[in-house]
Amino acid sequence: MSPLENFSSQFLGVSVHIALVLLTISFVVIVIRTVKGPSLPDRVVALDMLVAVGIGFIAAMGVLTGYYLYIDIAITLGLVGFLATVAFARFVLNRGLAGDETIMEEVEESIERRKAGR
Repeated sequence: MSPLENFSSQFLGVSVHIALVLLTISFVVIVIRTVKGPSLPDRVVALDMLVAVGIGFIAAMGVLTGYYLYIDIAITLGLVGFLATVAFARFVLNRGLAGDETIMEEVEESIERRKAGR
């Protein structure tokens, strides 16, 4: 093994471990935002970000282990996550169109916060 191959192997291993640490930190922050989110749309976006972080975990583990079938699993998770986001968006839209009181209150609070900020 040449010195360049040795260096690149070590660099890849360190990079993947750093990526896993950053993904873990972002996972914790997103979970906090999901639980604490002030409104339903904030929670939907946080859940979408959880899918993205999950894809990152799967891809990083695929690179770390050398088992590249994980990349196919990550792509599939991305497609399922996209469909789930569309379903959540339709759910929020239908609740708003139906005049759901909780959604209407959140919209009014958001409008008031925007007016106060300007």
